[in-house]
Amino acid sequence: SMDTGKIIKLVGVLVALIGGVIGGFPYSAVVIALLGAVGGYFVAADDRMRFLVATIALTAVAGSLDSIPAVGPYITAALGSGGLTALFQAGAITAIVLGTVEAVRP
Repeated sequence: SMDTGKIIKLVGVLVALIGGVIGGFPYSAVVIALLGAVGGYFVAADDRMRFLVATIALTAVAGSLDSIPAVGPYITAALGSGGLTALFQAGAITAIVLGTVEAVRP
């Protein structure tokens, strides 16, 4: 069965991809940021480094697929700053904050 964290992550990815492709919907940036931030809470401590590297990689390459005929602009939009990249970046902020709190907690 799916736990709460997996459901939030899945919903976040779907909303971010759809929001990116259709160019957003009312409050899409806020919804995607909140889903990303909450999803970042559910990234296991052991997976945080991989998640942060994936976020950096996604941010770096998200706009590079425009040249693919027909589907390139849609892929770029889905992965871009209005879509999956925004979700991952919000999650990364949460993961960084949690890691920092854990590191300085006595």
